[in-house]
Amino acid sequence: MLAARDLVLKLGGAPALAGVSAAIAPGQITAIIGPNGAGKSSLLACLAGLQRVAAGQVTLDDAPVLKLDPRQRARRIGFLPQVAEVNWDIDVETLVALGRLPHRSAPAADAAAITAAMAATDCAGLAGRVVSSLSGGERARVLLARVLAGQPDYLLADEPLANLDPGHQLDTIACLRAAADAGTGVAIVLHDLALAAQIADQLVLLHNGQVAANGTAAQVLTGPNVAKVYGIDIQVEHQPDGRLHLMVKGRSQRG
Repeated sequence: MLAARDLVLKLGGAPALAGVSAAIAPGQITAIIGPNGAGKSSLLACLAGLQRVAAGQVTLDDAPVLKLDPRQRARRIGFLPQVAEVNWDIDVETLVALGRLPHRSAPAADAAAITAAMAATDCAGLAGRVVSSLSGGERARVLLARVLAGQPDYLLADEPLANLDPGHQLDTIACLRAAADAGTGVAIVLHDLALAAQIADQLVLLHNGQVAANGTAAQVLTGPNVAKVYGIDIQVEHQPDGRLHLMVKGRSQRG
């Protein structure tokens, strides 16, 4: 289990997280949702061990993440930031191969992992392209492939569907679902509540740096919760397969 307990984080003197607890379970997709400035990206960075907190702790199988050897942490936790800079003029296959750096495996194992990651993200046809020549959506798929190539136990992705066309959004969702079904703990930041309801096993709803609700879509995406956090009214329909269908009705008129 990758778990955050009572995290307090300040950025530029302002509170970003105020006592946040959350858990990312193996074999599940956890969607981290909330309005702009709620603390979603901050929580993801803390879970990845990239932010030092003022209080609280992030643990991986009960071991403090920040005390793990950096190579071991990189092997077990894969992180895809919202904005990822590529500062080298390299080809796509070389960039994806960087995901294998934390490992000390045989060349054949590395090659197999790289090939599988590029196939899963529809990047095989881009292998020889220079990264700087890619569109935003192509780059997003390549950067996800780099994380997948590392075969992490936990995959943390900040808005992985941004810049993708609808078809590649579906492909990426299927890819993340397959990773979770294979035992990977997946955590993604999403803005689309309807999509979160469809694809996530668990949701963490943040508001003003605190957890407003967590649990299943049915437990979290209630009318009162959404009205309080987002200021909008929604209509919730329960589908025969157990999933929720959400429709935004408009700005909330509740006081």
